[in-house]
Amino acid sequence: MTLDEYAHDASTTRESRVVLHVDMDCFYASCERRREPELRGEPVVVGMGYEDGETTGAVATASYEARAYGVESAQAITSALDRLPRKAANPGDPDAGHYRPVDMEYYQSVADEVKEILHDLGDTVREVSIDEAYLDITERTAWSVAAGFGRHVKQRIAREVGVPASVGVAPNMSTAKIASDHDKPDGLTVVPPDDVNEFLAPLDVARLHGVGPVRARDLRAEGVHTIGDLAETPKHEVSGWFGDRGRELHERANGRDARPVEPRGKPKSLSRESAFDGATDDFDRVRERADALAEAVAERATRTDALYRTIGIKVVTPPFDVNTRAKSLPGPVDEPALVHDVTRELLAEFADEDVRKVGVRVSNLSFSDADQAKLESWAGSSEPPGVRERESDPDTANGIDGQASLGEFE
Repeated sequence: MTLDEYAHDASTTRESRVVLHVDMDCFYASCERRREPELRGEPVVVGMGYEDGETTGAVATASYEARAYGVESAQAITSALDRLPRKAANPGDPDAGHYRPVDMEYYQSVADEVKEILHDLGDTVREVSIDEAYLDITERTAWSVAAGFGRHVKQRIAREVGVPASVGVAPNMSTAKIASDHDKPDGLTVVPPDDVNEFLAPLDVARLHGVGPVRARDLRAEGVHTIGDLAETPKHEVSGWFGDRGRELHERANGRDARPVEPRGKPKSLSRESAFDGATDDFDRVRERADALAEAVAERATRTDALYRTIGIKVVTPPFDVNTRAKSLPGPVDEPALVHDVTRELLAEFADEDVRKVGVRVSNLSFSDADQAKLESWAGSSEPPGVRERESDPDTANGIDGQASLGEFE
């Protein structure tokens, strides 16, 4: 289904917001599986401070298959190995797993792909962490088709990025977060406004957003075991236990959370990317798409009063290789023509390549309400306008696949 099928008539009145929470499942392990498809269905452990063949470090992420052996996050690698031997050292053991060191640069590149989709689909997006975000989709859809919109988000992430996500849809952030965790992995849970209290009531109180292990223990000591128990407890009692935080938790237990979905801070970069429906060897088509992306990125920068010091491209080639190229500028500018020209120059390197996806990015941003810098500002420079050095960053990370679509990641 296309996003147009979920389009919402702005004249339609609505009693509540529609908030979507996206939580990537075992994200680091999922990224490793995208890079090594043969790991799918196998126990995978990603370790912090871990090196191949060593026993130092701690578990950052364990796939669900690894968790079945008792491997958990923050567990020492030595303890994990006691429960799940290393496959590399025990190739014939069906009860052995695959261990990989953390590769944050790669995981961030995958997260960027996901968040590009989210910024394309949400009215506003609040990025919480590398693998988690909220979307306000109130103006994009209606409750009658909220489940379809949620599936659309999951399918785009799976198709274009190749990693699974669990999605929760609810009238507020707190309930949406609980919903995304309700049917993991790769789940979709939709909680319409009239069903919020019924959905929350039977859940363990530890599931409530903001209740950690210590507070959950304190609540159980007071006879509060479920979210419904907390909702029925007089507010003044909960406030007496936890102060202002108690009042907030009581509101959430009753399905109320007025926090707006707002972005955090200024973006560090602006980009647009477009995936082809399969790889194409038609360079004219690739260049035409890149031209449109460059125009869109430059327009966005101008509209948000953003000056940029770097212009770059991303080209995904088969099988799943991400190639990035960038040029640094002698100073911050707002110059759409320069974005177009640099994009074309960098793209020329890939004229003979099959291309699955192309993207354009401006980065090293600064924001000012003053007059925007133009190329004339650099007329006195001894270097060619706009270009000081070329930065080549041929990532070895895997790329993405998917249908043609435009997205924006800030």
